[in-house]
Amino acid sequence: MAEKKIPMRKCLGCNEMKPKKELIRAVKSPEGEISLDLTGKKSGRGAYICPDKGCFDKARKAKRLERALETKIPESVYDEMLKELN
Repeated sequence: MAEKKIPMRKCLGCNEMKPKKELIRAVKSPEGEISLDLTGKKSGRGAYICPDKGCFDKARKAKRLERALETKIPESVYDEMLKELN
Protein backbone atom coordinates (compact mmCIF):
# COMPACT_ATOMS: atom_id res chain seq x y z
CA MET A 1 0.00 0.00 0.00
CA ALA A 2 1.25 3.49 -0.83
CA GLU A 3 2.37 5.74 2.00
CA LYS A 4 0.16 8.70 2.79
CA LYS A 5 1.52 11.80 1.09
CA ILE A 6 2.57 14.59 3.48
CA PRO A 7 1.43 18.00 2.22
CA MET A 8 4.42 20.33 1.91
CA ARG A 9 4.38 24.13 1.96
CA LYS A 10 7.07 26.76 1.52
CA CYS A 11 7.93 29.02 4.46
CA LEU A 12 7.89 32.69 3.42
CA GLY A 13 10.82 33.40 5.75
CA CYS A 14 13.48 30.80 4.93
CA ASN A 15 11.97 29.64 1.59
CA GLU A 16 12.29 25.99 2.63
CA MET A 17 9.70 23.36 1.85
CA LYS A 18 8.43 21.84 5.09
CA PRO A 19 5.51 19.65 6.16
CA LYS A 20 2.36 21.76 6.40
CA LYS A 21 1.79 20.66 10.03
CA GLU A 22 5.08 22.26 11.15
CA LEU A 23 4.19 25.68 9.74
CA ILE A 24 1.85 28.43 10.89
CA ARG A 25 -0.71 29.63 8.37
CA ALA A 26 -1.58 33.28 7.95
CA VAL A 27 -4.91 33.62 6.19
CA LYS A 28 -6.83 36.38 4.43
CA SER A 29 -10.53 35.71 4.85
CA PRO A 30 -12.99 36.39 2.02
CA GLU A 31 -13.89 39.58 3.95
CA GLY A 32 -10.23 40.67 3.72
CA GLU A 33 -9.37 40.13 7.38
CA ILE A 34 -5.84 38.87 8.16
CA SER A 35 -5.33 36.41 11.01
CA LEU A 36 -3.20 33.46 12.07
CA ASP A 37 -4.85 30.13 11.44
CA LEU A 38 -3.39 27.66 13.93
CA THR A 39 -5.82 24.89 12.88
CA GLY A 40 -5.21 25.23 9.13
CA LYS A 41 -8.96 25.00 8.52
CA LYS A 42 -10.09 28.61 8.00
CA SER A 43 -11.28 29.48 4.52
CA GLY A 44 -9.41 32.07 2.51
CA ARG A 45 -6.03 32.62 0.92
CA GLY A 46 -3.22 31.20 3.04
CA ALA A 47 0.50 31.81 3.40
CA TYR A 48 2.82 29.70 5.51
CA ILE A 49 5.66 30.57 7.86
CA CYS A 50 7.89 28.66 10.30
CA PRO A 51 7.03 29.14 13.98
CA ASP A 52 10.38 30.91 14.26
CA LYS A 53 10.94 34.60 15.01
CA GLY A 54 13.81 34.79 12.50
CA CYS A 55 11.63 33.56 9.64
CA PHE A 56 8.80 35.86 10.71
CA ASP A 57 11.12 38.89 10.77
CA LYS A 58 12.52 38.05 7.32
CA ALA A 59 9.05 37.64 5.82
CA ARG A 60 7.87 40.86 7.48
CA LYS A 61 10.87 42.88 6.34
CA ALA A 62 10.61 41.73 2.73
CA LYS A 63 6.80 42.14 2.74
CA ARG A 64 6.45 38.51 1.62
CA LEU A 65 3.21 38.00 3.55
CA GLU A 66 1.69 41.06 1.87
CA ARG A 67 2.67 39.72 -1.54
CA ALA A 68 1.40 36.21 -0.82
CA LEU A 69 -1.93 37.42 0.59
CA GLU A 70 -2.25 40.16 -2.05
CA THR A 71 -3.07 42.89 0.48
CA LYS A 72 -1.54 45.57 2.71
CA ILE A 73 -1.03 44.28 6.26
CA PRO A 74 -1.28 46.78 9.14
CA GLU A 75 1.46 46.83 11.80
CA SER A 76 -1.09 45.86 14.47
CA VAL A 77 -1.70 42.56 12.66
CA TYR A 78 2.05 41.82 12.58
CA ASP A 79 2.28 42.61 16.31
CA GLU A 80 -0.62 40.23 17.02
CA MET A 81 1.08 37.49 14.96
CA LEU A 82 4.34 38.02 16.83
CA LYS A 83 2.50 37.61 20.16
CA GLU A 84 1.01 34.32 18.99
CA LEU A 85 4.46 33.11 17.86
CA ASN A 86 6.00 33.64 21.30
